[in-house]
Amino acid sequence: MPKVVDHDQRRQEIAGALLRVAAGRGLHNAGLREVAAEAGMSVRLIQYYFGTKEQMLLFATQHLAARMGERAMARIRARTGETPAPRTVIEAILDEALPDDEDSRSFLAVYKAYFALSLTDPALDIKPLTESSDAIVRVIADQLGVARESGQLTPGRDPDLEAYSLAALSAGLGDAVLGGSRTPGQARTIIRYHLDRLLPA
Repeated sequence: MPKVVDHDQRRQEIAGALLRVAAGRGLHNAGLREVAAEAGMSVRLIQYYFGTKEQMLLFATQHLAARMGERAMARIRARTGETPAPRTVIEAILDEALPDDEDSRSFLAVYKAYFALSLTDPALDIKPLTESSDAIVRVIADQLGVARESGQLTPGRDPDLEAYSLAALSAGLGDAVLGGSRTPGQARTIIRYHLDRLLPA
């Protein structure tokens, strides 16, 4: 009887191998041959699942972004259960964007490298990743809207503009932590400073 292959799991295994190569040697060194060796598979099998390196890179980056989203939801539930307050949701999202462990550092390093490569390589499609970022901003804006309706948001604040500002702040702090000029603790202090002005306790 032929062995049943879980194709989705196989793609995720390949994505994991790519991310390990990229995290250790740089995204530019994560070619089909290198990823195949890391995954313990043939180059031909990698090509079966992903016709090109660009398709493999995009899938892997989306895969890691989804994992980070799941981590953010787990962080939210761990803090307050199934019905968290708006500030709790926003803090969890912004905290998860900070590279404070191996997974989050790998994600940010690969994301930045992919973004930089996409600026000069038309074969790399950045749109799915920017859509993911926009979705995160939308969640933050929605939570700020809920806070405004319940009187928790400082009067005169625009949820959409504040959401974009917080996302930009978090992205900049993530870069600073990744580069070593700030610690995750310092970055969280800055984030909470801004949240205290938006959503005072």
